[in-house]
Amino acid sequence: MSKTIIVSNRLPVRIIQEDNSFYYIPSEGGLATGLSSIYKQGDNLWVGWPGESVKKEEDKEQIRADLRKENMTPVFLSKKLIQNFYEGFSNDTIWPVFHYFLQFANFDHKLFDAYVEANKKFCDAVLDVASEDDTIWIHDYQLLLLPQMVRKKLPHVGIGFFQHIPFPSYEVFRMIPWRKKILRGMLGADLVGFHTYDDMRHFLSSVSRLAGIPNSRGRIEAANRIIEVDSFPMGIDYQKYALSAASPKTIDKEIQFRSSLGNQKLIVSIDRLDYSKGLPKRLEAFEQFLIQYPEFQEKVSLIMVVVPSRDNVPQYRELKETVDLLVGRINGRLAKLNWMPIHYFYRSFELESISAFYRMAHVAMVTPMRDGMNLVCKEFIASKLDKTGVLVLSEMAGASKELSDAILINPNNSEQMIEAIHQALTMPEEEQIVHISLMQETLKRYNIHHWVKMFMNRL
Repeated sequence: MSKTIIVSNRLPVRIIQEDNSFYYIPSEGGLATGLSSIYKQGDNLWVGWPGESVKKEEDKEQIRADLRKENMTPVFLSKKLIQNFYEGFSNDTIWPVFHYFLQFANFDHKLFDAYVEANKKFCDAVLDVASEDDTIWIHDYQLLLLPQMVRKKLPHVGIGFFQHIPFPSYEVFRMIPWRKKILRGMLGADLVGFHTYDDMRHFLSSVSRLAGIPNSRGRIEAANRIIEVDSFPMGIDYQKYALSAASPKTIDKEIQFRSSLGNQKLIVSIDRLDYSKGLPKRLEAFEQFLIQYPEFQEKVSLIMVVVPSRDNVPQYRELKETVDLLVGRINGRLAKLNWMPIHYFYRSFELESISAFYRMAHVAMVTPMRDGMNLVCKEFIASKLDKTGVLVLSEMAGASKELSDAILINPNNSEQMIEAIHQALTMPEEEQIVHISLMQETLKRYNIHHWVKMFMNRL
């Protein structure tokens, strides 16, 4: 009987080992939520790395047996391979190039060799469980070579590939020495999906100009196959965030936070530590806003949550130092005894606390330099039960194509960002309600479950 196999770098659980026992912590990410409707059914499977390097064979067998009960198959990777494949080529080569940060890209042949080796290990794991009449859905930039590897072994199997980060323009993509191998890897799929039309267009341009394969209206004819390429904007689990915003625990958190912060307007900023998120420019714009509009001093504060990420990597460590220094300088320059301009948290929070921040915030600032989609802005909109609030959103985020009722800005334009903050804080409530209501309707309709259904139906 045919089945659907989901393949991603990480499984929707992570392993924790304590006292020779294994514990499995479920992921709360949007992808895990959306795809649970697929991989938990019947004989369907999710193939991926379990988040831990495991050496002993008996431990691997135990983990395989445990995960098989939950419709999952682990791919075991050594620490060295994780370092060179995931931390190396995936995040030191693909990530910076695809986000237009070429100055951070590391073009090292050893890292690419590790990337090939890891993709082969994923291929072996897929081949152990797949047959020709199955459907395989592969996810994201860590596995760009995998579709073609599987296609060579199972020429008639249905393969979908979805990329969750941007795909760069031809001029940028061609900087990668292994560009043709990457394209050929992706072209092993029957359906290639991106968040936006722009990413799809960049991919088709590279296929035409680098691989020499023509395309028309999103259809590529290669090796006697038709490959479809399209955009599928990913949504969120709207109900999850709306219900969380209404929960008693979230409301208790909000009361607790408000009693500490006092009666002032709040801007919320929530991001993972990454140079693509535009954190320094956001802080500098907020500082200049307070200087240009001194009447807002002591009346508005920025709650900035930065979730730790790869802070052992030099670029990320330097970014954190820059953010720390900026926050310290701005607070030192402008703070009063009863008012702090920026409340800065370098850690993650549980969902109820994040929901409380969303509920409290008059404005959300989501201003990445480049982002495939960005779900924080969608979570903020879903959490505004009273329909008041304003979203300031970078036009470089994929979500900007759907959320046109936000205040859209170019994150490189500091004057525009300053004026957007002012516009957001002074927008009449009736206007806020109109914009939030329209965006909520869009997000309800095009949620994570709609995204999964749309892609799978096409595949």
